[in-house]
Amino acid sequence: MEYFNKAKAVKLQSHLGKYLVADDDNHKLRQSRNGSTRKAIWFVEQVEGKNHHLRLRTSNGRYLTATDAPFLLGVTGNKVVQGIFEKGSDWEFEWEPITEGFQVKLRSWCGKYLRGNGGTLPWRNSITHDDPHSSVTRDWILWSVEAVDFPEKVVSLAESEFSSLESEDEVPGSEEPVSSLRGQNSMLQVRHLWLTDLLNLGCENELVGKCFVLTKREQKSRLE
Repeated sequence: MEYFNKAKAVKLQSHLGKYLVADDDNHKLRQSRNGSTRKAIWFVEQVEGKNHHLRLRTSNGRYLTATDAPFLLGVTGNKVVQGIFEKGSDWEFEWEPITEGFQVKLRSWCGKYLRGNGGTLPWRNSITHDDPHSSVTRDWILWSVEAVDFPEKVVSLAESEFSSLESEDEVPGSEEPVSSLRGQNSMLQVRHLWLTDLLNLGCENELVGKCFVLTKREQKSRLE
């Protein structure tokens, strides 16, 4: 909580080195390498009567909101969106910071944690609240906090200046460049990464596990 006590506003950086940003549609959230715009600034509001809870507000007056809607059917993890503050449902907008080393975890109303997802689409750069299900994803709920001293004076830079960075954020595939995939094995490797992400993200569908095994067999047969 000490990271937020004296800060008027903050930026949150995920395990991928990307910032939590609020899209201009006033609803969606994502991760971006461009942390220099107003979209990456979150104003800190203390919750009256709850010393260990806070709310995070965008420059457009929307709040970081943990919903009970699943991000994808059959996969653990619920949507996190920009929400309009409503009395009576205050709990949806409240987060409990938990310090872990030099980083923090943000626990939502249902005990899950704000999570910056990696991997292939549709998880690439997405934001959910979830629990880590394996050693692979345990760092996905850790965030670095950067205090913003004069948030009102931060001027949003022209999007064209960061077009290459924004484009890179939206490239489908794994966190490694897709251009490195070559030959007949390209599609198999992408499918393998996609299925690996499904398993890491806690997919409960038995069919996914079977497809994963089949994909491994295909890769082996291609190499023989």
